[in-house]
Amino acid sequence: MTQKRILITGASGCVGHYLSEALIKETNHELYLLVRNPSKLQVDTQARPGITVLQGDMQEISLFADLLKTIDTAVLTATAWGGDNTFKINVEKTLELMSLLDPDRCEQVIYFSTASVLGRNEQPLKEAGEIGIDYVKSKYECLHKVPKLAIAPKVTTVFPTLVLGGETDKPYSHISPGISEVTKYIDLIRFLQVDGSFHFIHGRDIATVVRYLIDNPPKENQSRKLVLGQAQLTVNQAIEDVCAYLGKKIIFRIPLSLSLANVIIAVFRIQMDAWSRFCMNYRHFIYKNAINPATFGLPNYCATMSDVLKISGVKPANTNSL
Repeated sequence: MTQKRILITGASGCVGHYLSEALIKETNHELYLLVRNPSKLQVDTQARPGITVLQGDMQEISLFADLLKTIDTAVLTATAWGGDNTFKINVEKTLELMSLLDPDRCEQVIYFSTASVLGRNEQPLKEAGEIGIDYVKSKYECLHKVPKLAIAPKVTTVFPTLVLGGETDKPYSHISPGISEVTKYIDLIRFLQVDGSFHFIHGRDIATVVRYLIDNPPKENQSRKLVLGQAQLTVNQAIEDVCAYLGKKIIFRIPLSLSLANVIIAVFRIQMDAWSRFCMNYRHFIYKNAINPATFGLPNYCATMSDVLKISGVKPANTNSL
């Protein structure tokens, strides 16, 4: 493959680590890794020539204007998850970065949004823009403004579903640390029946997909909006898979209806914002055309609940236990 000059923002994040590591080890592309704090970047940047660590902040992206004009591929993983600067970083500065790229030279921008802004028809979900938390609202807003940019025809937007990942040398995603904790309550959870479904995808699998897209940008007749996720999974199937892994039998199941859930919320005075309540009612965050490494004939690292548990350090129990 022809060597490309690639910018990765958010390189010290969970997905950024997996992606940076894959591109360092498996390609000869010239890499520019943008991070606020280089000490948090735990990949071997001395492994080969052509790796440059840029210390900087998305809020000061204009300082890199000259470099941005020379970039062939920009992978934008940097995200503010909340706080006063959420909209400034996720919308204003992200759009500014894209506008500083040279549309004639830059072959592709891979922009990380979130599947939370899409409905089951893979079209923008209006509630995300109306009542979403700031992170979701900002991604919804940016999604609607990208088409106005000169670089828009070259933007590939990826929408990760539930992201897993993290190791001793990589930061954990928001949900990964809770997986082993949840299994401690399986003796109760196994008797519940829940109407809901979802997708997940591991950071390593995201890196595999993005690496493929860097060398194989979508063609003119192909979609540039890609939901990243393994095959959809119902909550009930996930519970069954966990029980099978831990050797737990399911003797009966009690349906956890919305009305019962609302009673529990009221009794225990659980505080829920409008977006959380919407998600509880929406229940099925699934997408017909979700992609993962297997879509491109590449191996998956984490495709099943058993994979999730194993990678999370949960040991399978004796299959004879109840």
